[in-house]
This record gives sequence, structure tokens and C-alpha cells, in this order.
Amino acid sequence: MMSVCLSAQIDGHNKKQFSVVKKSPEAEEKKTVTALYKLYNSGDEKKVLKNTKTFLKNAKYPTNISCAILLQAYYYNKRDLLDSANYYTNQALKYSNKITNDSLKNRLQCLGYNLLGLNYKKQGLFDLSKKWHLKGLDVSQKYKETNLYYTNLHGLATCYKALRDNKNALKLYKECLDYKKDEEITLGSYINIGDIYSDLEEYEKANYYYNKGKQLSEKTNNKQAEASITLSIGVNYQLQQKTDDAIKAYNEVISITDKNELNRFGLIARENIGDTYIDLKKYKEAKDVFSHALQKAIHFGYLDNQAYCYDELKKIAVLQEDYKSAFDYLTKSTKVKDSISKIEQTKEIKELEIKYKTAQREKEIRFLQLDNTTKKLKLEKQEEAIENMNLQEEISQKITENTILFFQNSSQKKLSEISLLKKDQQLKSLQIKQEKETKLLTIFGFLIVLIPIIGLMLQYYKRLKTQRLLNIQQAEISTQNINNLLKDQELKLIKAAISGQDKERQRISQELHDSIGGNLAAIKLQLNHLIISNSPKIKNLNALLDETYQQVRNLSHTLIPKKFTHHKFCEVLESYFNNIGEASNIKTDFTVYPKKEIDALHEEIQIEIFKIIQELLTNTIKHAKASKIDLQLNLIENVLNILFEDNGIGFNPENYKPGIGFINLESRITKLNGSFVLDSKPKRGTIANIEIPLLSLSIAENDITKGINVKKQLDNLTKL
Repeated sequence: MMSVCLSAQIDGHNKKQFSVVKKSPEAEEKKTVTALYKLYNSGDEKKVLKNTKTFLKNAKYPTNISCAILLQAYYYNKRDLLDSANYYTNQALKYSNKITNDSLKNRLQCLGYNLLGLNYKKQGLFDLSKKWHLKGLDVSQKYKETNLYYTNLHGLATCYKALRDNKNALKLYKECLDYKKDEEITLGSYINIGDIYSDLEEYEKANYYYNKGKQLSEKTNNKQAEASITLSIGVNYQLQQKTDDAIKAYNEVISITDKNELNRFGLIARENIGDTYIDLKKYKEAKDVFSHALQKAIHFGYLDNQAYCYDELKKIAVLQEDYKSAFDYLTKSTKVKDSISKIEQTKEIKELEIKYKTAQREKEIRFLQLDNTTKKLKLEKQEEAIENMNLQEEISQKITENTILFFQNSSQKKLSEISLLKKDQQLKSLQIKQEKETKLLTIFGFLIVLIPIIGLMLQYYKRLKTQRLLNIQQAEISTQNINNLLKDQELKLIKAAISGQDKERQRISQELHDSIGGNLAAIKLQLNHLIISNSPKIKNLNALLDETYQQVRNLSHTLIPKKFTHHKFCEVLESYFNNIGEASNIKTDFTVYPKKEIDALHEEIQIEIFKIIQELLTNTIKHAKASKIDLQLNLIENVLNILFEDNGIGFNPENYKPGIGFINLESRITKLNGSFVLDSKPKRGTIANIEIPLLSLSIAENDITKGINVKKQLDNLTKL
């Protein structure tokens, strides 16, 4: 069993608000997962299982969820509870598909494929085990995951060993020994190579590798490896017919496995003890051992061990001439074997194995082709070199002949040229003197003209530089003015929307006063002149009461904001937030969880939240000069958390004097029994953290009960 180690990189920002530190939820989850893996590797595995289940109840991020579920799978694999191990491995693979980080996603998938291969191998389904190890090899090679490549290669070698393909198994195990960075892969390779040589009756080689493995297991305190090596030593004794030593070794294995819950090794040791008793013709003892082993194999779901135990019990029954029991054991054995064969009959397994082998053969062919081409190139280069040598010799011979002729001709020419050169030297000396004089005159004239031109150029350059700086400053001033105008317009739009809502409420209150008040006055007058109970006035009175009730009902509906009645709250808020960002050229990011529960909040709470966010946006647009705004809404344990963050200029909270907007914001939060924390620093931005308990719903519920009481009173009036 490999040790489990997944590193979690945790990013944290120190965010203070009057000595308050704030970290992102994802970073906190990663920190928790890393701590769980460290605790698992330290040996406190039962505590890890309990803490992992508690963590998964509130976990949100796919990477952390997948790692935590995979940790549960490792726990059940180690205890040979293979159905549970397979279930949690598949769950971890499902969550890994949601991970956006490709490197971490591929690593988790490789680990999951290897773990499925180990689970199926323990169940005796070797073809299925090969399928998942081959998948792991494919992914690890594709993304260059060296450690996971050798992990799956070791698993594949173990499948070949179980299928008695010792040649391929030895090849892969020895390839694993080349990898020195994982002690457990090295240890497993030593043990399995020793088993293969023991099976081939090469006991000296087997003991050599067993001793290597034993030294490494003692160094790392690996109980599983110790059990495996002790089991192999017992098999060696049994093959050499040293039965007492073999039984002693097997009992030692059972004591180790029972203490450390290594059920598979204990089961194999019991089966080997049973085989030893059969060889000694102690059939009663052998039957007891195999019956006990069968119960454990059924309990842990080991199909191949179940079949083996049934076969051995059948063998014992035949030797005891109990043919009825032998037939019963035979039928049970065939049922188990049939179920194994049905599971393993799949085309995908063989196709993956063929693909893997063909890929290996293609690599070997490519290497051979490269060797052949290099050899051909070397031969061609040698032939070309020989031809070049011959050509160079011919060329050198001709060059020597030409040089001889050239020297003969040149000696005659030089004599004539010497006389001519003397005359030319005299003429050239005169020309050189004249040219020097003219050059000096031209240089002096050029310098006299060039100096004032350079001075003019420097002055012109300085003017251009100052003009450019002025243009840049004017452009910055104009852009600032434009931005200020845009922000003022946005604020006016927001204020206009709020004032429109106030006017709408004022109109509704006026209609309630005029129309319903008039109707109630008319009802009062008619009641004063009422004499006969069945007169037409009673009917008119009832009609007026119905009309008044309908008006109150309609007006009460108009008081509810139309956006929230026709659209979900989170959709309206996200649309408003994104529209403000687009209008002000500010990048916005909106996150909400859980969306369904927040949409189901009472409308009074939703309206107050909307106004709080409006106030925060107004302050940011007006003062912060931000280019990015993040808004998060989280509902956790009946507490609504609003996290509003910008990357603006910020301010010093100690020197900050709250204005009207800040006071209104605090009053709204206080009305909802909430808490408000403001965190800011100059040049670092501002963070507003608001928490509202759901107990504040009592405000809205009181309003609802008041509306219901009004409706009941009106219904009672209509029944009079």
C-alpha cells in the first residue's frame, strides 16, 4: 500500500480590520485537506476517516472534495473493504472532472486509476485490474507524471505475476527498480521479484531479493511489507518441504495482519497453512482452517479466495470419502468462478492491452529505425569524406603547378613594376599634400556651420519635449473629467431609480387614503340610514365592501417590487451588478451560494440587501476609483454573508469620518440584526464584510401576519 501525499498550495491575503484576519474559503479548505493527508500518513487513520466525513458535509470546491473522497478510498483499500474502496474511488474520479487545473486533474485521475487496479486485483479480477493500470500508464505518459507512471507500471507487473506471465512481470519489476525516488515501489519490486524466482525454484535469487526487501521494510517500519516478506519466506519453506518452519512463518504473518488489519495477507497465510495440513494428511485441521478462511473471504468479498477455499474443501471431502459435501463444495466453486469469468469478459480490457503492447513495439521499432538511419548516415559521410580527400589531392597538385608558373611570371613583372612604382610614389606624395590641405579647410568650414545648427536642434528638442508633457497632462485631465462626469451620471441614475420608488409608494398611500377612505365614508352614511335588513341598501353596502376589499388587495400587491415577483432575486441582483459595471467600465465578478436558498428569502430581506449593495456600489463608483469589484453572497448555517471587495485607492479607517451614506448603510444592517466590518488600507482597496442572521426574518414575518389580520377583518365585514 502506497503512502498518500497530495500537496495543497494555500494562498492567503492578510486582511485587517481593527485586528481582523480574513482568508478565502477555498484556501481554508485546502489547508484542512492537507492536514488530513498528513494525519493519515502519521498513522491515525480512524480519526482521519471521521474528520474527512465531517469535512465533506460543508466542502464546496471540486479539488478539495475529490482529494478528501480519495482519502476515504485509500482507507477502505488498506482494510480490504473493496466495494467501499471502489465506490469512493469512482466518486473521486467524478469530482475530478470538474477541476479546472489540468495538472492536478490528471494527477488525481492517475491515482484513481491505480487504486481501482489495486482493488480489482485484490478481488481476483486481474483483467479489470490490467485495464485500469493501462489507463493510468496512458495518462501518466501523456502528461509526463513520472512517479505515477512507475506506480501504475508496478501494478501492471503484479497483474502479470498473478496471471503467471513471469517473463513480462520480471521485465516490468526490474524496470521499476531503476526508479529510486519511491521506496514503496522499490520495496514491492524486491518482494515480487523474490516471489517469481521462488516460483521458478531459484531459491538463492529469491532469498537475495527478500533480504533486500526486508532491510528496506525495517528501515521504513512498513508492516504490510513485513507481512508480505514473511509470507514469502513461509512459501519458500513449504516448497522445500520444511513444514514446521513454514507453519511458524504463516502464524507470524497472521499475528501481524490481525494487529494491523491487513486482511488479504492473513487470508493467504491461512490458506497456505491449510495446504500444509493437507500435505501432512491432517484433514480435520485443514478443514477447520479453510472453513475459517472461507468465512473471511466471503466477508471481505474476495471471489478468487472463495473459489480456492471451496476447491480445497472439496479436495478434503474427497480424501475423507464425504462425496456429498464434495459435490456441494464443487457447485459453490463453479458458481464463484462463473461470476468471475462473466465480469472479466470485456473487449475494452484486451483492446487497452493490445494498444499498450503495440505502443511499446512502435517505440522499439522507432529506436531501431533511428539506429539504422544513423548508421547509414555515418557510412555515407565516410564515402563522401574519401571522395573529398581524393579531390583535394588533385586540386593541391594543380595548385602547386599553377603557383610555379605564377612565380615565374611574377618575378619578371615585379622588375618592371618597381620602376613604375617609384615614379608613382613621387606623384602620390604631391597629391597627398594637396588633399590634406583641402580636407583641413573643409573640416573647419563644416564645423563653423554645424555648431549653430546643433544649438538650434537642441532648443527645438526641448520645446517638443515640454509640449509633449503638456499634451499628456491635458489628456490625463480630460480623461479624469470624463470619468467624473460618467460617475456623476451613474449616481444620478441610481438616485433617480430610488426617488422613483419613493414616489410610487407615495402614490399608493394617497390612493389608499382617497379611494378607500371615500368608500368607507359612504358605507358609514348608509349604515346610519339603514332600517330594513333585506332592503337594496344592504346589497349596495355588500357591493361596496367587496369593492373596497378588492382595492386593498390590489394595492397590497403593487407594494411588492415587480422585479422580485417576476424574476428571481439573484438574477435581478446579478443583472443590476453587471449593468453598473458595463456602464462604468468596471470589471465585475458576482458569486452566490447556495442560489436556491437565497432566492427563497423573504422579499423584505431581499429588498434591504438590494439597497445595501446599491449603497456600497454608489460609494465605490463615487470615491474608490476602482477597476474591479467582487461581490459574494453565501448562506452558511442560517447566516447570510455579503462580501464586497474593490481594488480602489482605499483609505485609512482610523482617520475616516462616516458620511450620510455610511450611516444609512449601518442603520439598514442594524435593522436586520446584522454585523458590519469594513477593512481598507491606502492603495490596497476596500473590503466590506456583512453578516445577517436569518433570525431577522421575524421582521418580515411580523409584517406578513399584520397583512393577514387586515384581510381577516375585511372578510368579517363582508360577512355582516
